[in-house]
Amino acid sequence: MIGRVQLTPVALAEGMAVARRLFKPEQYRPVDYQNIPTAVFSQPPIGTVGLTEEQALEQGYQVQIFESRFRPMKLTLTEVQEKTLMKLVVDADTDRVLGCHMVGPDAGEIIQGLGIALKAGATKQQFDETIGVHPTAAEEFVTLRTPSR
Repeated sequence: MIGRVQLTPVALAEGMAVARRLFKPEQYRPVDYQNIPTAVFSQPPIGTVGLTEEQALEQGYQVQIFESRFRPMKLTLTEVQEKTLMKLVVDADTDRVLGCHMVGPDAGEIIQGLGIALKAGATKQQFDETIGVHPTAAEEFVTLRTPSR
C-alpha cells in the first residue's frame, strides 16, 4: 500500500516527476491527483472520473445529478437487454461538473475524454453547448438536460 492511487499511469507520472525534479528541475511539476480517470474492464465496463455523488455531498457541495439509462443503439435489433448508465455530478452553486460516471460499452474510452473536461473545470453549460457525435453513446453526456435530483 502506497497511500495514493495505485494505477500504472499514476506511477509513470510519479516517476516522470522524480526524473524532472532530479535532472530537469526547470520542467518539474508535481503530480496532480485530482480527477484521475479510471476504468474497470469488466463486462460491462465501468468508467469514472471525479467525485461520486456521495463524495461531493460529504465535501459540502449542493449537487445536481443528471442520469441516463438506455439500451445501446447497436443492441436494439437484438435480444440483448443490456443497458448503459451515465451519470453527471454537478455543483449546483457553480455549475462545475464534479464527476462523470458510466457503466456500459466503451466506458473507459469515453471517460478518458471527459477526464480532460473535468481537469479543465468544465461546467454543465459547456457540456450542454457541446454538439454530440451522433449516433454514439458518448453524446448522451452532452444531451442530459433534466436533473434526476
